[in-house]
Amino acid sequence: MQGKTVSESTVNMAQLMTPEDANPAGNVHGGVIMRLIDNAGGTAAARHARSNVVTASIDRISFHSPVFIGDFVTMKASLNMVGRSSMEVGVRVEAENLITGKVRHTASAYLTFVALDAQGRPMAVPPLVLETEDQRRRNREAQARRRTRIEERKKEEACQRREERRDRESGA
Repeated sequence: MQGKTVSESTVNMAQLMTPEDANPAGNVHGGVIMRLIDNAGGTAAARHARSNVVTASIDRISFHSPVFIGDFVTMKASLNMVGRSSMEVGVRVEAENLITGKVRHTASAYLTFVALDAQGRPMAVPPLVLETEDQRRRNREAQARRRTRIEERKKEEACQRREERRDRESGA
């Protein structure tokens, strides 16, 4: 399978924030920003895989500054790492005040998506071709996050097994 470059799947999406996106004080809800992040990230992953994708995990969403009604919000999503069927996508969110022209970095997120075949099963995706030192750095950081996710999943599974064993022993 031929690899694809980061730029082949990078997505830039933008949307004007309106009153239905916000609370009565004019601040856009975090959930609205999270939905936009998931949409942009999923689009980049689907563009890379050329298949349907599902969100497998969200490692982190960091909100840096508020978004307001009237802000023009831009999401830039690009792949950081590709596994056999999974892809980590980084999303950067910026908000522009259309009156002043000031642009603020408002949020960042790392999401993992899994590519699905026509039967809804995980499928292999093209490898990621890294062209710049920044892309290689982002890939190394994504690999470290993946190792952490795997370790956390092992701990969670061990905890679940202990709880199930305790429940069986207590007759619950």
